Amino acid sequence: MKKTALLLGLHCHQPVDNFHEVLEEAIAKSYLPFFEVASAYPEFIFSVHYSGWLLEYIKEYSPKLFGLMQELALRGQVEFLTGGFYEPILASIPSKDRRAQIDKLSAFIREHFGQKPKGLWLTERVWDGAIAKDLVKCGIEYVVVDDYHFISSGFDKENLNGYFLTEEEGKVLKLFPINKTLRYKIPFSPENDACAYLESIAEENLSAGVIFDDGEKFGIWPQTYEWVYEKEWLKRFIEAVLESEQIEAMTYETYLQKAKPISLAYLPTTSYYEMGEWSLRPKDALMLEKVKKSLEASFDADTIEKFVKGSIWKNFLVKYYESNHIHKRMLSLSADADKKNAEYMENLYKAQCNDVLWHGVFGGIYLPNLRDNAYRFIIGCENALYDGKECIEVSDINCDGYEEIRCLSDELIAVFDTKTGGQLCELDIRDKAFNFANTLTRYEEAYHDKIKNPPQNENNHADGISTIHDISTGDLEKYKPYLITDKHFKNCFVDHIVGEDFTLESFKKATFHEYGDFSNRPFTIVKQKKKRFSLQREGAIFTQESEIPATLTKKFQVQKNEITFTIKLETEQQPEKLYYVIEHNLHFANSKEILIEGEKFEQDIMLLAKESLEIYDPYTQKTIIFKLNQPVDVYICSLDTLSQSEAGFELVNQGVMIGVRVKKSVTYKGFISIK
Repeated sequence: MKKTALLLGLHCHQPVDNFHEVLEEAIAKSYLPFFEVASAYPEFIFSVHYSGWLLEYIKEYSPKLFGLMQELALRGQVEFLTGGFYEPILASIPSKDRRAQIDKLSAFIREHFGQKPKGLWLTERVWDGAIAKDLVKCGIEYVVVDDYHFISSGFDKENLNGYFLTEEEGKVLKLFPINKTLRYKIPFSPENDACAYLESIAEENLSAGVIFDDGEKFGIWPQTYEWVYEKEWLKRFIEAVLESEQIEAMTYETYLQKAKPISLAYLPTTSYYEMGEWSLRPKDALMLEKVKKSLEASFDADTIEKFVKGSIWKNFLVKYYESNHIHKRMLSLSADADKKNAEYMENLYKAQCNDVLWHGVFGGIYLPNLRDNAYRFIIGCENALYDGKECIEVSDINCDGYEEIRCLSDELIAVFDTKTGGQLCELDIRDKAFNFANTLTRYEEAYHDKIKNPPQNENNHADGISTIHDISTGDLEKYKPYLITDKHFKNCFVDHIVGEDFTLESFKKATFHEYGDFSNRPFTIVKQKKKRFSLQREGAIFTQESEIPATLTKKFQVQKNEITFTIKLETEQQPEKLYYVIEHNLHFANSKEILIEGEKFEQDIMLLAKESLEIYDPYTQKTIIFKLNQPVDVYICSLDTLSQSEAGFELVNQGVMIGVRVKKSVTYKGFISIK
């Protein structure tokens, strides 16, 4: 009889140190109820991958769920797959860290569930042949990837219902392609629909219905808790599988014992198709969609998908400046990590968690709390390294061909980027492990087009529920005021030459005219000592009448809790009705709670003729003090970005923008201290 092996796998993960209430909801609505329902059907076999830190959390805070996991593992109903303990993109971290993270999770599974994992969940299904040898060294025999990996390599979709072999320098791995049709049917379509599909792909030599997808889609994604548990989709699905004569639920390891490989395969560096779309620049993502639609009249969807491709995961490090900075800070710390203690290594591995580095349907780099956690781990490593000497270190941290200047003191870590206008891109306080410069640029995104040009027809799923890829996004008009694109990164010490169109509103919306070329062009290090350095750019001021050569010099000194600065703008002639503005972008855990000059920050404000400014942050219990050498006008605005999420769109506060307009000639001095 023709049969299909249902290889049902759940991948469950939360960003490292995510909010407690988020984790509790995930346990209550997804992880625990799935195990509770499954436990009533001992013959229903399935596989899971839980990130290591999530398993530790469940062990401590949900003993009921952890006990069920152990019970089902003991009776052979559930198979545990390993992976990176803190869920890194394996291809994005050094080889030694890759092996250490896999070994750490495998050891946890052996200790608590009595299984020696031979299978690996590939984070975000990001495959790169470079990781194969490390996986084999860790005892991995098989990996679950996406069917798109094979399709983009030239395989036909209908011939992927099994597993393949690949090798790297003779090191062999088995690869299971996840079935996209199943991924979209389970659990969103009626249970009989999913089972009918599984029966339709049955073969005499035992085909495989491979699905390994987010466990959160069973209860956390929109509408799924009601559908999966309250309306008992999962119960009915399990019963339908067990009643079918053509479907047999089993583990991946069991299937390998019963079936031969389909063929040899070599995969390109890729992830699932949607990831390729998200990692493109916005204009390219929109063009990709147009190209696909233009081909629909001549080719079927499978053919288009085979030949029309997006980018690769690592392109997020090109697309988002902030993502690349976090990633490269982690890499530089890994290079120094060989002789450090266990606390250092834990901070390093946590900093490698993937969620903060990219953005698609989920918030990722747009979520400040994820970036806060990443910097907390980075600063934890820095504190372990610090030898008590105040100093300056110059190197190309970002791997962009330009130098970054890392200033270390007893209380602060400050990083200046010479490529991006000599700006301060990281301002860490050691004792609270918090980065006050942890803002995010307002980028143009492909999904902004949905707001500018709302879709006319919503998808109708009368017999099931919507996936997060086609869920209704609701009222889009309210988001239009937030479709703002910055012309420069939202760092500190951003230099502008502005005219009389510079107002509170034009500052916030980035609509003022920029007359200089200092805010987004490289500066050169012209002087460096032990605790101080100077940056300079020979640029110009562009008016309607002429191009005026101008030199901007910025001198900085970082000591203890203070950054002292001198900024000097020199021109051959003083342009009329133009002003120098220095911009600072500061991040806070909750901007609504900060006090500016003793008053709660409730709306955008303008302060005239100020020689000092104080901002108190209740979260860190720190006061940021700006002390200046002349009266200035200060513009303070909320910095908000529009993020795409699994529930639609959401407005995310990144901090505050501070524009300081200098009214007199610029030799502008002052200091910033954090007390």
